[in-house]
Amino acid sequence: MDWNVQSAEDLAVALRSGAVTSVELTEAAIGRIERDDTVINAICVRDFDRARIAARRADEARARGEDRPLLGIPVTVKESYDIAGLPTTWGLPQHANYVPAEDAVQVSRLKAAGAVLLGKTNVPAMLRDIQSFNEIYGTTNNPWDYGRTSGGSSGGSAAALASGFGALSIGSDLAGSLRTPAHFCGVYAHKPTLGLVASRGMVAPSAPALPVDLDLAVVGPMARTARDLTLLLDVMAGPDPLTHGIAYDLTLPPARHERLADFRVLVVADHPILPTGSAVRAAVNRVAEALVDEGAHVERHSPLLPDPAEAAALYMQLMLSNAAATLPLDVYRQLQARAAALSADDRSLDAARLRGMVLSHRDWVEANNRRELHRHGWRQLFTEFDAVVSPVTPTPAFPHNHNGSLEDRTIDIDGVEYPYFDQLVWAGMATMPGLPATAVPAGRSPAGLPVGVQLIGPMFEDRTPLRLAELLEEKIGGFQAPNRP
Repeated sequence: MDWNVQSAEDLAVALRSGAVTSVELTEAAIGRIERDDTVINAICVRDFDRARIAARRADEARARGEDRPLLGIPVTVKESYDIAGLPTTWGLPQHANYVPAEDAVQVSRLKAAGAVLLGKTNVPAMLRDIQSFNEIYGTTNNPWDYGRTSGGSSGGSAAALASGFGALSIGSDLAGSLRTPAHFCGVYAHKPTLGLVASRGMVAPSAPALPVDLDLAVVGPMARTARDLTLLLDVMAGPDPLTHGIAYDLTLPPARHERLADFRVLVVADHPILPTGSAVRAAVNRVAEALVDEGAHVERHSPLLPDPAEAAALYMQLMLSNAAATLPLDVYRQLQARAAALSADDRSLDAARLRGMVLSHRDWVEANNRRELHRHGWRQLFTEFDAVVSPVTPTPAFPHNHNGSLEDRTIDIDGVEYPYFDQLVWAGMATMPGLPATAVPAGRSPAGLPVGVQLIGPMFEDRTPLRLAELLEEKIGGFQAPNRP
Protein backbone atom coordinates (compact mmCIF):
# COMPACT_ATOMS: atom_id res chain seq x y z
CA MET A 1 0.00 0.00 0.00
CA ASP A 2 1.17 3.53 -0.80
CA TRP A 3 0.80 5.14 2.61
CA ASN A 4 1.89 8.50 1.18
CA VAL A 5 -1.43 9.17 -0.55
CA GLN A 6 -3.76 7.83 2.14
CA SER A 7 -5.95 10.18 4.14
CA ALA A 8 -5.00 11.16 7.66
CA GLU A 9 -8.20 9.49 8.83
CA ASP A 10 -7.16 6.18 7.23
CA LEU A 11 -3.63 6.51 8.59
CA ALA A 12 -5.04 6.98 12.09
CA VAL A 13 -7.09 3.79 11.72
CA ALA A 14 -4.03 1.88 10.49
CA LEU A 15 -1.91 3.21 13.34
CA ARG A 16 -4.52 2.25 15.94
CA SER A 17 -4.84 -1.26 14.51
CA GLY A 18 -1.09 -1.78 14.38
CA ALA A 19 -1.08 -2.18 10.59
CA VAL A 20 1.68 0.44 10.36
CA THR A 21 3.88 2.45 12.72
CA SER A 22 4.58 6.14 12.77
CA VAL A 23 8.23 5.41 12.07
CA GLU A 24 7.21 3.54 8.90
CA LEU A 25 4.90 6.35 7.80
CA THR A 26 7.54 8.96 8.47
CA GLU A 27 10.26 7.06 6.61
CA ALA A 28 7.88 6.58 3.68
CA ALA A 29 7.14 10.31 3.55
CA ILE A 30 10.82 11.24 3.85
CA GLY A 31 11.65 8.80 1.08
CA ARG A 32 9.00 10.32 -1.19
CA ILE A 33 10.29 13.83 -0.51
CA GLU A 34 13.89 12.82 -1.17
CA ARG A 35 12.82 11.12 -4.39
CA ASP A 36 10.41 13.69 -5.85
CA ASP A 37 10.89 17.10 -4.25
CA THR A 38 13.94 18.02 -6.30
CA VAL A 39 11.61 18.89 -9.15
CA ILE A 40 8.54 19.99 -7.14
CA ASN A 41 10.42 22.09 -4.54
CA ALA A 42 7.56 22.13 -2.06
CA ILE A 43 9.48 21.41 1.17
CA CYS A 44 11.82 24.37 1.56
CA VAL A 45 12.98 23.53 5.11
CA ARG A 46 13.45 19.86 6.00
CA ASP A 47 13.28 18.74 9.62
CA PHE A 48 13.79 15.01 9.17
CA ASP A 49 15.97 14.33 12.22
CA ARG A 50 13.41 15.74 14.63
CA ALA A 51 10.59 14.08 12.65
CA ARG A 52 12.19 10.67 13.17
CA ILE A 53 12.49 11.33 16.90
CA ALA A 54 8.85 12.48 17.06
CA ALA A 55 7.73 9.35 15.17
CA ARG A 56 9.53 7.05 17.60
CA ARG A 57 7.97 8.89 20.54
CA ALA A 58 4.53 8.62 18.92
CA ASP A 59 4.92 4.84 18.60
CA GLU A 60 6.08 4.64 22.21
CA ALA A 61 3.09 6.72 23.34
CA ARG A 62 0.70 4.48 21.42
CA ALA A 63 2.32 1.40 22.97
CA ARG A 64 1.50 2.93 26.37
CA GLY A 65 -2.15 3.19 25.35
CA GLU A 66 -2.21 6.88 24.40
CA ASP A 67 -4.36 8.09 21.50
CA ARG A 68 -4.54 11.63 20.20
CA PRO A 69 -6.20 13.01 17.02
CA LEU A 70 -2.99 13.14 14.93
CA LEU A 71 -0.75 10.79 16.91
CA GLY A 72 2.05 9.64 14.61
CA ILE A 73 0.72 11.24 11.40
CA PRO A 74 3.29 13.05 9.20
CA VAL A 75 2.36 16.65 8.36
CA THR A 76 3.92 19.81 6.94
CA VAL A 77 3.68 23.47 7.96
CA LYS A 78 3.72 26.61 5.83
CA GLU A 79 7.06 28.42 6.04
CA SER A 80 5.40 31.52 7.49
CA TYR A 81 4.63 29.77 10.81
CA ASP A 82 7.25 29.96 13.54
CA ILE A 83 8.75 26.60 14.48
CA ALA A 84 11.39 26.82 17.20
CA GLY A 85 14.80 26.00 15.79
CA LEU A 86 13.85 26.41 12.12
CA PRO A 87 14.16 29.57 9.99
CA THR A 88 11.10 31.73 9.40
CA THR A 89 11.94 33.99 6.44
CA TRP A 90 8.72 34.64 4.50
CA GLY A 91 11.04 34.37 1.48
CA LEU A 92 12.91 37.56 2.38
CA PRO A 93 16.71 37.35 1.92
CA GLN A 94 17.37 39.85 4.72
CA HIS A 95 15.75 37.39 7.14
CA ALA A 96 17.36 34.21 5.79
CA ASN A 97 19.01 33.52 9.14
CA TYR A 98 16.12 34.44 11.43
CA VAL A 99 15.26 31.52 13.73
CA PRO A 100 12.42 31.99 16.25
CA ALA A 101 12.74 30.62 19.76
CA GLU A 102 9.18 29.36 20.19
CA ASP A 103 6.46 27.65 18.18
CA ALA A 104 3.43 29.35 16.68
CA VAL A 105 0.25 28.50 18.56
CA GLN A 106 -0.90 26.24 15.71
CA VAL A 107 2.42 24.40 15.62
CA SER A 108 2.00 23.81 19.36
CA ARG A 109 -1.48 22.44 18.73
CA LEU A 110 -0.21 20.09 16.01
CA LYS A 111 2.46 18.77 18.34
CA ALA A 112 0.00 18.40 21.21
CA ALA A 113 -2.27 16.38 18.90
CA GLY A 114 0.66 14.05 18.20
CA ALA A 115 1.55 15.09 14.65
CA VAL A 116 5.02 14.43 13.22
CA LEU A 117 6.33 17.61 11.56
CA LEU A 118 8.35 16.84 8.41
CA GLY A 119 9.31 20.43 7.63
CA LYS A 120 8.14 23.74 6.18
CA THR A 121 6.58 24.47 2.78
CA ASN A 122 7.48 27.17 0.30
CA VAL A 123 5.82 30.60 -0.03
CA PRO A 124 6.08 33.79 -2.11
CA ALA A 125 8.04 36.71 -0.68
CA MET A 126 6.00 38.32 2.11
CA LEU A 127 3.17 35.91 1.11
CA ARG A 128 2.14 38.50 -1.49
CA ASP A 129 1.48 36.49 -4.62
CA ILE A 130 -0.70 33.67 -5.88
CA GLN A 131 2.47 31.92 -6.97
CA SER A 132 5.10 30.49 -4.62
CA PHE A 133 8.64 31.64 -5.39
CA ASN A 134 11.29 33.66 -3.60
CA GLU A 135 14.98 34.45 -3.72
CA ILE A 136 15.89 32.10 -0.88
CA TYR A 137 14.12 28.88 -1.80
CA GLY A 138 13.27 29.27 -5.48
CA THR A 139 10.06 28.24 -7.26
CA THR A 140 7.51 25.58 -6.31
CA ASN A 141 6.16 23.75 -9.36
CA ASN A 142 2.67 22.38 -9.82
CA PRO A 143 2.78 18.57 -9.50
CA TRP A 144 0.41 18.29 -12.46
CA ASP A 145 2.52 20.46 -14.78
CA TYR A 146 5.97 21.61 -13.73
CA GLY A 147 5.72 24.65 -15.98
CA ARG A 148 2.77 26.00 -14.00
CA THR A 149 2.36 27.56 -10.59
CA SER A 150 1.17 25.58 -7.58
CA GLY A 151 -0.56 28.73 -6.36
CA GLY A 152 0.18 30.97 -3.43
CA SER A 153 0.75 31.82 -0.84
CA SER A 154 0.25 28.30 0.57
CA GLY A 155 1.49 26.84 -2.72
CA GLY A 156 4.19 24.72 -1.12
CA SER A 157 1.61 23.09 1.14
CA ALA A 158 -0.78 22.27 -1.71
CA ALA A 159 2.04 20.88 -3.87
CA ALA A 160 3.28 18.81 -0.93
CA LEU A 161 -0.13 17.26 -0.36
CA ALA A 162 -0.67 16.48 -4.03
CA SER A 163 2.79 14.89 -4.17
CA GLY A 164 2.32 12.69 -1.11
CA PHE A 165 4.64 14.67 1.17
CA GLY A 166 2.66 14.26 4.39
CA ALA A 167 -1.03 13.72 5.00
CA LEU A 168 -1.96 17.23 6.17
CA SER A 169 -0.67 20.77 6.07
CA ILE A 170 -1.53 24.14 7.56
CA GLY A 171 -1.57 27.42 5.67
CA SER A 172 -3.10 30.88 5.76
CA ASP A 173 -5.53 32.88 3.63
CA LEU A 174 -6.02 36.59 2.96
CA ALA A 175 -6.42 36.59 -0.83
CA GLY A 176 -7.28 32.95 -1.42
CA SER A 177 -3.93 31.69 -0.16
CA LEU A 178 -5.45 28.41 1.07
CA ARG A 179 -8.15 28.04 -1.56
CA THR A 180 -6.23 28.97 -4.72
CA PRO A 181 -3.36 26.47 -4.24
CA ALA A 182 -5.91 23.76 -3.40
CA HIS A 183 -7.82 24.59 -6.60
CA PHE A 184 -4.61 24.60 -8.67
CA CYS A 185 -3.25 21.33 -7.22
CA GLY A 186 -6.43 19.29 -6.84
CA VAL A 187 -6.57 19.10 -3.03
CA TYR A 188 -8.83 20.44 -0.27
CA ALA A 189 -8.54 23.53 1.90
CA HIS A 190 -10.75 25.39 4.34
CA LYS A 191 -10.69 29.11 5.07
CA PRO A 192 -12.23 29.31 8.54
CA THR A 193 -14.56 32.00 9.76
CA LEU A 194 -12.58 35.11 10.67
CA GLY A 195 -11.53 34.84 14.32
CA LEU A 196 -12.21 31.11 14.70
CA VAL A 197 -8.57 29.95 14.63
CA ALA A 198 -5.77 31.63 16.58
CA SER A 199 -2.90 32.88 14.40
CA ARG A 200 -0.20 33.93 16.90
CA GLY A 201 3.23 33.01 15.58
CA MET A 202 2.18 33.17 11.93
CA VAL A 203 4.04 36.46 11.71
CA ALA A 204 6.61 38.09 9.45
CA PRO A 205 10.19 38.05 10.72
CA SER A 206 11.35 39.40 13.01
CA ALA A 207 8.16 40.82 14.47
CA PRO A 208 7.08 39.59 17.91
CA ALA A 209 4.53 36.77 18.03
CA LEU A 210 1.58 38.63 19.55
CA PRO A 211 -2.07 37.53 19.83
CA VAL A 212 -3.27 40.00 17.19
CA ASP A 213 -6.83 39.97 15.87
CA LEU A 214 -6.33 40.09 12.10
CA ASP A 215 -8.67 42.17 9.96
CA LEU A 216 -9.10 39.80 6.99
CA ALA A 217 -6.51 37.03 7.18
CA VAL A 218 -7.03 33.59 8.71
CA VAL A 219 -5.04 30.40 9.20
CA GLY A 220 -6.50 27.04 8.29
CA PRO A 221 -6.20 23.38 7.26
CA MET A 222 -5.28 21.70 3.97
CA ALA A 223 -5.73 18.01 3.17
CA ARG A 224 -6.43 15.39 0.51
CA THR A 225 -9.98 14.68 1.70
CA ALA A 226 -12.84 16.77 3.04
CA ARG A 227 -13.13 14.71 6.24
CA ASP A 228 -9.45 15.37 6.95
CA LEU A 229 -10.16 19.11 6.83
CA THR A 230 -12.63 18.68 9.67
CA LEU A 231 -10.18 16.50 11.59
CA LEU A 232 -7.48 19.17 11.35
CA LEU A 233 -9.83 22.13 11.93
CA ASP A 234 -10.92 20.53 15.20
CA VAL A 235 -7.26 20.53 16.27
CA MET A 236 -6.71 24.13 15.15
CA ALA A 237 -9.96 25.83 16.18
CA GLY A 238 -10.22 28.02 19.20
CA PRO A 239 -9.02 31.45 20.23
CA ASP A 240 -5.62 32.29 21.62
CA PRO A 241 -5.25 31.24 25.29
CA LEU A 242 -3.30 34.48 25.91
CA THR A 243 -6.45 36.48 25.30
CA HIS A 244 -9.28 34.07 26.12
CA GLY A 245 -7.86 31.74 28.76
CA ILE A 246 -6.79 28.14 28.47
CA ALA A 247 -10.15 26.78 29.57
CA TYR A 248 -12.10 28.59 26.85
CA ASP A 249 -14.56 26.18 25.22
CA LEU A 250 -15.54 26.65 21.59
CA THR A 251 -18.31 24.51 20.15
CA LEU A 252 -19.24 25.06 16.53
CA PRO A 253 -22.83 24.32 15.53
CA PRO A 254 -23.35 21.10 13.57
CA ALA A 255 -23.78 21.10 9.81
CA ARG A 256 -27.23 22.23 8.77
CA HIS A 257 -27.85 19.02 6.82
CA GLU A 258 -26.50 15.49 6.40
CA ARG A 259 -27.79 14.73 2.90
CA LEU A 260 -27.19 16.56 -0.39
CA ALA A 261 -30.93 16.48 -1.05
CA ASP A 262 -31.55 18.74 1.92
CA PHE A 263 -29.12 21.50 0.98
CA ARG A 264 -30.29 24.82 -0.43
CA VAL A 265 -27.49 26.11 -2.65
CA LEU A 266 -26.92 29.31 -4.58
CA VAL A 267 -24.59 28.78 -7.55
CA VAL A 268 -22.72 31.93 -8.67
CA ALA A 269 -20.61 31.38 -11.78
CA ASP A 270 -20.37 34.95 -13.11
CA HIS A 271 -18.79 38.10 -11.71
CA PRO A 272 -19.44 41.62 -13.01
CA ILE A 273 -15.73 42.53 -12.79
CA LEU A 274 -14.23 39.82 -15.03
CA PRO A 275 -15.29 36.69 -16.92
CA THR A 276 -15.09 33.13 -15.68
CA GLY A 277 -12.91 30.92 -17.86
CA SER A 278 -14.54 27.99 -19.62
CA ALA A 279 -12.71 25.30 -17.62
CA VAL A 280 -13.76 26.80 -14.29
CA ARG A 281 -17.31 27.41 -15.49
CA ALA A 282 -17.54 23.73 -16.44
CA ALA A 283 -16.42 22.74 -12.93
CA VAL A 284 -19.01 24.99 -11.28
CA ASN A 285 -21.68 23.52 -13.58
CA ARG A 286 -20.55 19.99 -12.75
CA VAL A 287 -21.08 20.65 -9.05
CA ALA A 288 -24.43 22.30 -9.70
CA GLU A 289 -25.59 19.33 -11.79
CA ALA A 290 -24.48 16.88 -9.10
CA LEU A 291 -26.50 18.79 -6.52
CA VAL A 292 -29.59 18.85 -8.74
CA ASP A 293 -29.15 15.15 -9.46
CA GLU A 294 -29.28 14.42 -5.72
CA GLY A 295 -32.39 16.53 -5.25
CA ALA A 296 -30.83 19.61 -3.66
CA HIS A 297 -32.56 22.97 -4.08
CA VAL A 298 -30.31 24.92 -6.47
CA GLU A 299 -30.71 28.50 -7.65
CA ARG A 300 -28.52 30.46 -10.04
CA HIS A 301 -29.56 33.97 -8.98
CA SER A 302 -30.76 35.68 -5.81
CA PRO A 303 -31.49 39.33 -5.05
CA LEU A 304 -30.15 38.62 -1.56
CA LEU A 305 -26.55 38.24 -2.78
CA PRO A 306 -24.64 41.38 -1.73
CA ASP A 307 -23.46 43.40 -4.74
CA PRO A 308 -20.33 41.55 -5.99
CA ALA A 309 -18.84 44.61 -7.69
CA GLU A 310 -19.13 46.77 -4.57
CA ALA A 311 -17.85 43.86 -2.47
CA ALA A 312 -14.77 43.47 -4.70
CA ALA A 313 -13.88 47.16 -4.47
CA LEU A 314 -14.41 47.16 -0.70
CA TYR A 315 -12.29 44.03 -0.33
CA MET A 316 -9.44 45.57 -2.30
CA GLN A 317 -9.56 48.77 -0.24
CA LEU A 318 -9.53 46.95 3.10
CA MET A 319 -6.82 44.52 2.03
CA LEU A 320 -4.50 47.15 0.58
CA SER A 321 -4.99 49.49 3.54
CA ASN A 322 -3.43 46.78 5.69
CA ALA A 323 -0.70 45.92 3.20
CA ALA A 324 0.41 49.55 2.87
CA ALA A 325 0.31 50.41 6.57
CA THR A 326 4.04 49.86 7.04
CA LEU A 327 5.31 51.45 3.83
CA PRO A 328 8.10 54.04 4.14
CA LEU A 329 6.74 57.57 4.47
CA ASP A 330 8.20 58.76 1.15
CA VAL A 331 6.53 55.88 -0.72
CA TYR A 332 3.27 56.55 1.08
CA ARG A 333 3.40 60.23 0.05
CA GLN A 334 3.90 59.22 -3.57
CA LEU A 335 0.88 56.94 -3.39
CA GLN A 336 -1.18 59.74 -1.87
CA ALA A 337 -0.31 61.98 -4.80
CA ARG A 338 -1.25 59.27 -7.30
CA ALA A 339 -4.54 58.59 -5.54
CA ALA A 340 -5.40 62.29 -5.45
CA ALA A 341 -4.91 62.44 -9.22
CA LEU A 342 -7.50 59.70 -9.87
CA SER A 343 -10.73 60.72 -11.52
CA ALA A 344 -13.70 60.58 -9.17
CA ASP A 345 -15.40 58.49 -11.86
CA ASP A 346 -12.66 55.84 -11.89
CA ARG A 347 -14.32 52.81 -10.30
CA SER A 348 -11.77 50.24 -11.51
CA LEU A 349 -10.23 47.79 -9.09
CA ASP A 350 -6.84 49.36 -9.81
CA ALA A 351 -8.25 52.62 -8.48
CA ALA A 352 -9.81 50.85 -5.49
CA ARG A 353 -6.46 49.31 -4.63
CA LEU A 354 -4.64 52.64 -4.90
CA ARG A 355 -7.24 54.43 -2.79
CA GLY A 356 -7.06 51.60 -0.27
CA MET A 357 -3.31 52.04 0.19
CA VAL A 358 -3.82 55.61 1.42
CA LEU A 359 -7.12 55.29 3.29
CA SER A 360 -7.39 57.69 6.21
CA HIS A 361 -8.70 56.27 9.45
CA ARG A 362 -11.93 58.17 8.85
CA ASP A 363 -12.32 56.53 5.44
CA TRP A 364 -11.39 53.12 6.84
CA VAL A 365 -14.14 53.38 9.45
CA GLU A 366 -16.61 54.22 6.69
CA ALA A 367 -15.40 51.23 4.65
CA ASN A 368 -15.69 49.00 7.71
CA ASN A 369 -19.26 50.16 8.21
CA ARG A 370 -20.03 49.19 4.61
CA ARG A 371 -18.48 45.78 5.30
CA GLU A 372 -20.95 45.35 8.17
CA LEU A 373 -23.80 46.05 5.76
CA HIS A 374 -22.47 43.31 3.50
CA ARG A 375 -22.26 40.93 6.47
CA HIS A 376 -25.88 41.69 7.25
CA GLY A 377 -26.75 40.94 3.64
CA TRP A 378 -25.01 37.56 3.87
CA ARG A 379 -26.90 36.75 7.07
CA GLN A 380 -30.15 37.38 5.23
CA LEU A 381 -29.01 35.27 2.27
CA PHE A 382 -28.20 32.36 4.57
CA THR A 383 -31.76 32.30 5.86
CA GLU A 384 -32.77 31.06 2.40
CA PHE A 385 -29.60 29.19 1.38
CA ASP A 386 -27.15 26.96 3.21
CA ALA A 387 -24.13 27.49 0.97
CA VAL A 388 -22.91 29.37 -2.08
CA VAL A 389 -20.90 27.61 -4.81
CA SER A 390 -18.52 29.81 -6.78
CA PRO A 391 -15.14 29.76 -8.54
CA VAL A 392 -11.93 30.14 -6.54
CA THR A 393 -10.19 31.92 -9.44
CA PRO A 394 -11.30 32.34 -13.07
CA THR A 395 -8.76 29.84 -14.46
CA PRO A 396 -6.87 26.66 -13.59
CA ALA A 397 -3.18 26.93 -12.71
CA PHE A 398 -1.37 29.25 -15.11
CA PRO A 399 2.23 29.14 -16.38
CA HIS A 400 4.92 30.55 -14.08
CA ASN A 401 5.03 34.33 -14.46
CA HIS A 402 7.67 36.16 -12.42
CA ASN A 403 7.91 39.18 -14.70
CA GLY A 404 7.84 42.65 -13.20
CA SER A 405 5.64 43.72 -10.32
CA LEU A 406 2.24 42.30 -9.45
CA GLU A 407 0.65 45.46 -10.79
CA ASP A 408 2.26 44.94 -14.20
CA ARG A 409 1.21 41.32 -14.75
CA THR A 410 -1.93 40.05 -16.44
CA ILE A 411 -3.98 36.86 -16.29
CA ASP A 412 -5.12 35.13 -19.50
CA ILE A 413 -8.79 34.17 -19.38
CA ASP A 414 -9.69 32.24 -22.53
CA GLY A 415 -7.29 34.26 -24.64
CA VAL A 416 -8.01 37.73 -23.22
CA GLU A 417 -5.67 39.51 -20.79
CA TYR A 418 -6.98 41.04 -17.55
CA PRO A 419 -5.21 42.71 -14.60
CA TYR A 420 -3.46 40.06 -12.53
CA PHE A 421 -4.87 41.30 -9.22
CA ASP A 422 -8.46 41.26 -10.48
CA GLN A 423 -8.61 37.47 -10.29
CA LEU A 424 -8.77 37.86 -6.49
CA VAL A 425 -12.40 38.98 -6.62
CA TRP A 426 -13.65 35.43 -6.07
CA ALA A 427 -11.44 34.92 -3.02
CA GLY A 428 -12.61 38.26 -1.68
CA MET A 429 -16.24 37.21 -1.86
CA ALA A 430 -15.73 35.17 1.32
CA THR A 431 -12.74 37.00 2.79
CA MET A 432 -14.19 40.51 3.00
CA PRO A 433 -17.18 39.53 5.18
CA GLY A 434 -15.13 36.91 7.09
CA LEU A 435 -17.13 33.86 5.96
CA PRO A 436 -15.93 30.25 5.97
CA ALA A 437 -15.15 28.76 2.55
CA THR A 438 -14.07 25.25 1.60
CA ALA A 439 -12.14 24.63 -1.63
CA VAL A 440 -12.92 21.25 -3.21
CA PRO A 441 -11.70 19.46 -6.36
CA ALA A 442 -14.35 19.48 -9.08
CA GLY A 443 -12.78 17.79 -12.08
CA ARG A 444 -10.15 18.43 -14.72
CA SER A 445 -9.70 21.04 -17.42
CA PRO A 446 -9.43 19.95 -21.09
CA ALA A 447 -5.65 20.20 -20.60
CA GLY A 448 -5.85 17.78 -17.67
CA LEU A 449 -5.29 20.33 -14.91
CA PRO A 450 -7.21 20.20 -11.61
CA VAL A 451 -10.11 22.61 -11.24
CA GLY A 452 -11.82 23.38 -7.96
CA VAL A 453 -14.71 25.41 -6.61
CA GLN A 454 -15.36 27.00 -3.23
CA LEU A 455 -18.30 26.37 -0.94
CA ILE A 456 -19.06 29.50 1.09
CA GLY A 457 -21.02 29.05 4.30
CA PRO A 458 -22.57 31.13 7.09
CA MET A 459 -20.31 32.78 9.65
CA PHE A 460 -19.22 30.37 12.41
CA GLU A 461 -21.11 27.55 10.68
CA ASP A 462 -17.92 26.09 9.22
CA ARG A 463 -19.25 22.55 9.57
CA THR A 464 -21.91 23.25 6.94
CA PRO A 465 -19.59 23.83 3.94
CA LEU A 466 -17.27 21.13 5.29
CA ARG A 467 -20.12 18.60 5.36
CA LEU A 468 -21.23 19.68 1.90
CA ALA A 469 -17.65 19.09 0.74
CA GLU A 470 -17.73 15.54 2.16
CA LEU A 471 -21.01 14.76 0.41
CA LEU A 472 -19.78 16.16 -2.90
CA GLU A 473 -16.60 14.09 -2.59
CA GLU A 474 -18.79 10.99 -2.33
CA LYS A 475 -20.84 12.10 -5.33
CA ILE A 476 -18.29 13.42 -7.84
CA GLY A 477 -14.97 12.18 -6.45
CA GLY A 478 -12.14 14.10 -4.88
CA PHE A 479 -8.34 14.06 -4.86
CA GLN A 480 -6.49 12.09 -7.49
CA ALA A 481 -2.73 11.70 -7.53
CA PRO A 482 -1.04 13.63 -10.37
CA ASN A 483 -0.23 11.66 -13.49
CA ARG A 484 3.51 12.06 -13.13
CA PRO A 485 6.31 9.48 -13.39
